[in-house]
Amino acid sequence: MRTRPYALEELEDIPGTTVFTAMRSREAYHLHKFCMSLMEAPNREAFKADERAYLDRYRMSEAQKQAVLDRDFNRLIDLGGNIYFLVKLSNTDGWSVQKAVGSMSGMTADEYAAMMRNGGRSPEGNRSIREGN
Repeated sequence: MRTRPYALEELEDIPGTTVFTAMRSREAYHLHKFCMSLMEAPNREAFKADERAYLDRYRMSEAQKQAVLDRDFNRLIDLGGNIYFLVKLSNTDGWSVQKAVGSMSGMTADEYAAMMRNGGRSPEGNRSIREGN
């Protein structure tokens, strides 16, 4: 039997980070299938032609479908999405990864790039939700 050096609940204590777990993977299985379908041009065209009808082909939750329609990547991650799949959606819209990740941070693509060039976010105050530091 395998033992973990930490409890899985500790993964929920990282400010600004949602750790992709097996449970989240199961929750987002159909969301990820949708995202992967966007790798094929005819599927991208069908999605762009009628987003809602295309989404209804997949057994995603209504919340996941609405988050796709809203392009709310933070919500999609909360609903189990993994950025490596979700980037297929942002690419379908012609977004760079930088723009997509910037949108998740409340920044423009240029603001996000500048922050990263300057060393990224400070770890101060971002170590533990529970401990507030």
